[in-house]
Amino acid sequence: MKCALLIGSLFVLGVAVSQAQSLLTVGRDPVPTEVETSYLKGLKYLVTSQKSDGSWQDQYGQEPGVVGLAVMAMLAHGDDPNTGPYKDAIRKGLRYILSKADAKTGMIGSPQSMTMYSHGFATLALAEAYGAVEEPLIGPVLQRAVDFLVASQKRNPMGAWRYQADAQDADTTVSGAQMVGLLAARNAGIKVPDEAIEKGLKFYRNCQDNTGGIGYTNAGGPNSTRTAIGMLVFTLARQKDTPFYRSATTYFKQTVDQSSYPFYHEYYAAQAAFHSDEAFWQAWNTANIKRMTRMQDANGSWGASQFGACYSTASALLSMALNYRYLPIYER
Repeated sequence: MKCALLIGSLFVLGVAVSQAQSLLTVGRDPVPTEVETSYLKGLKYLVTSQKSDGSWQDQYGQEPGVVGLAVMAMLAHGDDPNTGPYKDAIRKGLRYILSKADAKTGMIGSPQSMTMYSHGFATLALAEAYGAVEEPLIGPVLQRAVDFLVASQKRNPMGAWRYQADAQDADTTVSGAQMVGLLAARNAGIKVPDEAIEKGLKFYRNCQDNTGGIGYTNAGGPNSTRTAIGMLVFTLARQKDTPFYRSATTYFKQTVDQSSYPFYHEYYAAQAAFHSDEAFWQAWNTANIKRMTRMQDANGSWGASQFGACYSTASALLSMALNYRYLPIYER
């Protein structure tokens, strides 16, 4: 059985799938056979390489944020997270994330690690699992994680985030992880102050130049990846009908293939393309499927990344997960 994780209610809806079908169907959109084949190989790698504590052995596989990406890749396939084939791996991953949350501060992860990057992706994973996975600790930990983000933002004069929680500057990549986590938590029913969202959006507007592209710490030197992040943030904030989003979309469509950040770029580009233009996403998605299936290793992983096979495999899978559209964050 497949299940759709729906925004707001997060009810589980069973969808019967015949094993004899050459195409899986989500709504009216067919999932290409090559996506399903590649995705299952990738999930098999993640499950078989997962450690007993819920993390992964490679360089960044013990970061809560990377574990969160792997958990989301499993959830995104649509199998029931409580009874389906990945239930044990999902639960182990979530419990690992929960175990890394500071009960006092709400921070997920170690101050000596990837810090805010890891916290943001871990928060997003908890938000996507909240209400779908039978784990009572998710809600309280997720609320504290959100409160930690809001407190960090209040201390930042730019109204956003950097690598460290007490940083006095900010950048659009780290801030993207936090903003998406906050917006996903709000969609899941967690209390998120409107002021936090507005301050984050203002930071992105300040980092957009006259071409529509988004820079790193200011409006200088925009690139496609950071522009995709900004587009996703504005999409989830329901701010698509704005000059910022329209000009960012124009820049993104012209530069989508210009990236030196494998897997990270595709993770965000998939979502930006999907929410911006159906025809554009279809064309980009077709090319991405070919690219990802060609790059996949025989063991099912995508190991060609400086951040380790768990991270690259999870990100590659999530770049194709919009073919399924089961995660709440992937709903239009």
